[in-house]
Amino acid sequence: MKQKLILSGVVILALSYMLNLNAQTTKTTTKTKTTTTKTNTVKPVSVKVSSINTTTGYIGWLAKKVVGQHNGKVKLQDGTVTTKNGVLTGGSFTVDMKSITCDDLTDIDYNKKLIGHLNSTDFFNVYEYPVATIKITKVLKLTKKVNTYNLTADLTIKGITKSITFPATFKTVGKIFEGVAKITIDRTLWDIKYGSSNFFEGLGDKAIKNDVELNVSFATN
Repeated sequence: MKQKLILSGVVILALSYMLNLNAQTTKTTTKTKTTTTKTNTVKPVSVKVSSINTTTGYIGWLAKKVVGQHNGKVKLQDGTVTTKNGVLTGGSFTVDMKSITCDDLTDIDYNKKLIGHLNSTDFFNVYEYPVATIKITKVLKLTKKVNTYNLTADLTIKGITKSITFPATFKTVGKIFEGVAKITIDRTLWDIKYGSSNFFEGLGDKAIKNDVELNVSFATN
């Protein structure tokens, strides 16, 4: 009799353990697991080609002599810039060489004489080469200062093309883009040798320095 009671107790304990284990398993399996999936938003790429406002666009020039200097402007005849999400990626400009002016000479006759000389074969020979071109070939956006770039371009003057590198600033202003660049060239590389002491002797204080500063300023339409 005693053995039957012990056996019955063992059976009851075993059944209780199994029922308890089954309840825990059911509770575990009915638990809902929530997983959050993060979706990355891809910004659409916007490539834009914008034309230059030729009414306001120009290149300022500065040429220095041993004694004195002259400065003026030349107009941009046409041009475009290409951007990708507001960042400059390329561009090209045509310069109207016949539009060259001198801003520092107030004497009308002297001013006219200088412009005539600049238009001649001694300098730009504008009747044979009425335009110059600038074509951007490489764009490096700088990170240390906002809206700044280091550009490489092909500059063609008098039918001669040379690669130049120069700093530039390009930014978005409302719905348009504005850009400025400062370029220094050795004019003799484009066969503009008049008054250069590298090619002519005895010039003294009449010598004209080889370096010419070009300050480009433009806005898009």
